[in-house]
Amino acid sequence: MERAIKELFYQTYGVQPNEMEALSAHGSARKYFRLKSATNSVIGAYNADEKENIVFVDYAKQLADRGLNVPKIIAVDLQRGVYLQEDLGDMTLFQFIKTASEDDVRSVYTKIVKLLPRWQVEATKGFDYTNAYPRKKFDSQSIQWDLNYFKYYFLKLAEIPFEEEALEEDFAVLKDYLLDCDCEYFLYRDFQSRNIMLHKNDIYFIDFQGARQGALQYDLASLLYDAKANLSQSLREELLEVYIEELSKYISVDRDEFINHFYAYVYIRIMQAMGSYGYRGYFQGKTHFLQSIPYALDNIAFLQKEKRLKLDLPCLNFVFSSMIESEKLKNVSNDNYRLTLNIKSFSFKKGYPHDTSGNGGGFVFDCRCLPNPGRYEQYKQMTGMDKEVIDYLEQEKEVETFFNNAKSMVLQSVEKYKERKFSNLSVYFGCTGGRHRSVYMAQRLAKELEKDAKLNIIIQHIEQNK
Repeated sequence: MERAIKELFYQTYGVQPNEMEALSAHGSARKYFRLKSATNSVIGAYNADEKENIVFVDYAKQLADRGLNVPKIIAVDLQRGVYLQEDLGDMTLFQFIKTASEDDVRSVYTKIVKLLPRWQVEATKGFDYTNAYPRKKFDSQSIQWDLNYFKYYFLKLAEIPFEEEALEEDFAVLKDYLLDCDCEYFLYRDFQSRNIMLHKNDIYFIDFQGARQGALQYDLASLLYDAKANLSQSLREELLEVYIEELSKYISVDRDEFINHFYAYVYIRIMQAMGSYGYRGYFQGKTHFLQSIPYALDNIAFLQKEKRLKLDLPCLNFVFSSMIESEKLKNVSNDNYRLTLNIKSFSFKKGYPHDTSGNGGGFVFDCRCLPNPGRYEQYKQMTGMDKEVIDYLEQEKEVETFFNNAKSMVLQSVEKYKERKFSNLSVYFGCTGGRHRSVYMAQRLAKELEKDAKLNIIIQHIEQNK
């Protein structure tokens, strides 16, 4: 995989990349890398699903030809499942809203909402869906897949009770209503904050390989009710009106009818997303997906209270009430999670520490490159916990550099481990005897991280404690 991407880079630019950095793919099975040379920076992708690769490359060209901001496809090797695409940086809309002001969030979302009708109506006229995968249209079959996804991977795994036949009857009613509007427009399918990039003061869109024909309301519902984006209800309603006004420039819109169908699509989108949370979280054990559930439940609770779904769906409404009241789901909401950080000092002469967590993840830092207090008679009987040894080490500039570099790497993993709800991370510091440099480093790291409420720190000095 990595070799194939590097070879494609070389074939394209005539040089080998100087850097190749693995990137997060969130819930996707695709693998992404950032490759750099002296003059080029691109994103390399690997995907074993050939059909998905074909549709992504095809759609990227069609959308770009229509003047829409998507990553440029630079080179493709479909036989090996790899391709190179334009590097749009790292700033997703999801990352942006974490630190941006309320006014800036409103401004960016307004721009996106005004762009969306152009995607859906004007710029996609004559769009060729021949390669669409797995369906050319968000039709009855597609909707049924999403409903089953919700039923089997969320309701059953979350232990929400329901009557099978009654639920299927409500599904049929909902499905008919969803299809009772014009479903001939371009449907992005996964139009949410992690698939929107902010790059060079412009807005770009990625991961559109699931696109097909469908209703206008679906993508808007995906954007405004994106769980972890957690937009306020007032902003959602404001943006809904902005969208309708912009859409009216392209087609005639019955506002009330549009809004009624919009909320039906909000529900189907939330249900599809919860199926994904259940599948990734409960079934695959990727617990960080479970952290989106409380946000989705809050949205359902609001919609149920405001009676935004204008349909008689008794069993489905019972299911929603059960979800909101579920003790199991409430426990997901109670964020008592803490990452256990196992910090150990050891002697390389005696061998590496045993990983008792079974996790296998972490770091081993070799402190033997640092000045050794153990060579001096006055420090031999002391350890890295004694003030004299600490003072000796901290007067050495290279000790500070070493510690800061080690701390930076550990913090990067700590944040990712917490984000993904991993249980353990090991950090080992080794030196010759396991008494001075390694002990100092382990103690200092533990002290600097002790205020993190999401960390359970366990420190052990193997040689000192013998």
